[in-house]
Amino acid sequence: MSAQPLPDAPTRLTIGELAQRAQLGAETLRYYERLGLLTPAQRTGSGYRLYGADALERLDFIRRAQALGFSLADIGELLALHARPESDMGAVRAIAAQRLEQIDAKLADLQRMKSGLQALLDACPGHGATAHCPILAALHR
Repeated sequence: MSAQPLPDAPTRLTIGELAQRAQLGAETLRYYERLGLLTPAQRTGSGYRLYGADALERLDFIRRAQALGFSLADIGELLALHARPESDMGAVRAIAAQRLEQIDAKLADLQRMKSGLQALLDACPGHGATAHCPILAALHR
């Protein structure tokens, strides 16, 4: 789900307007701000946060990166690299490669869990007293 486009976009959005258009909670935006992922363009005299229209693009970037499994720390690094177009793309590739390695490790763990659970299911007849259940016996060891 992508942020809603800005019809007749005002130059500045309050946190509530930005949250509504980005379909996120205001507390999420404050959290992203604390992490340095989002910065208000300015504050009013009474301290209200005001964001530029580019904040929606930034939030879309964050959402897409999260969908690929990047951590918020990784996303912060990617945003910093994106802000410096002269940076070497090797740094971006390294972050993505590291994430892919983490995904591969998780997949291997999930495959081991699946194999173990499948072996227990294959050993269980699915009827009779639980005192003779191979699944419960394996968990009890």
